[in-house]
Amino acid sequence: MYKGENRSVFWSKAYMTARKIFVYTVLCILTFLCLFTIYVLLVNSTRDNISIRHGFSAVPKGEFFNNVYKVFFSVDGKTSFLSRYNTNFLRAMGNSAIVAIGATLCCVYFSTIIAYGIHMYRFKLRNAAFTFILVVMMIPTQVSTTGFVAMCYKLKWIDHFFPLILPSIAAPVTFFYIKQYMESVLPFEMVEAARVDGAGEIRIFHQIVLPVMKPALAVQAIFAFVASWNNYFIPQLILVIDADKKTLPIVISQLYSASNGALDFGLIYMAIFLAIVPLAIVYFALSRFIMKGLTLGAVKG
Repeated sequence: MYKGENRSVFWSKAYMTARKIFVYTVLCILTFLCLFTIYVLLVNSTRDNISIRHGFSAVPKGEFFNNVYKVFFSVDGKTSFLSRYNTNFLRAMGNSAIVAIGATLCCVYFSTIIAYGIHMYRFKLRNAAFTFILVVMMIPTQVSTTGFVAMCYKLKWIDHFFPLILPSIAAPVTFFYIKQYMESVLPFEMVEAARVDGAGEIRIFHQIVLPVMKPALAVQAIFAFVASWNNYFIPQLILVIDADKKTLPIVISQLYSASNGALDFGLIYMAIFLAIVPLAIVYFALSRFIMKGLTLGAVKG
């Protein structure tokens, strides 16, 4: 019996060890693939067009600042490569920042308000409203695109940022995550105590609820900012006339649509690299909330 127990313990430890080795091997492979693509982007942003056309290189070159100069200033000393498309990279980056920041604030703030209302208040259609929002979450954006664009034409919102920002108010996925998180960290007793002390609902929401929800808000702010910053589908349908209103994804796609004779891969890689710098800044600024927010939001009670 003693030998049998030892054998069972041995195989159990062997199984756990093999499982850990397998899991960590898969994670290492996935990490390598993710970091390798970023490394290739960084390396190619330091190479010129001819060098990139010759094939892959793992060693950085010395064309980084030259590519930066071509993106922001000029190729031939007179005109910027992007100016051939009536596009300014800095202006496009500013447009993307306006849209992304506005959409992120609307998404996070109003999703929190809706989640707070459904979580704290008891009314007849409470469950129906929650179910309806979940159903909307399953509908792809592309399904309503035709009607949305037609409405923008009727409202004369073409070449405006409003249709890229205001729809972020209705963000079912963000609402669902925040509500689940709210159920785990926001007890009714806390809100009731504030009400007894004479605090109004607006003050309770801004001074009590939002600080408690800070980790979840930071996580969703990252997701919303990245989604809006990288959004290409809707902006290309709305920002169709005025070149000064184009966002970064549209500008970069214009570079790819250039003819083979004018296509500068060094400039394209540099443009992509510069486009992800704001994403990295936002991520690292809010990353300390990610693990805390995901962990607490996943546990109820």
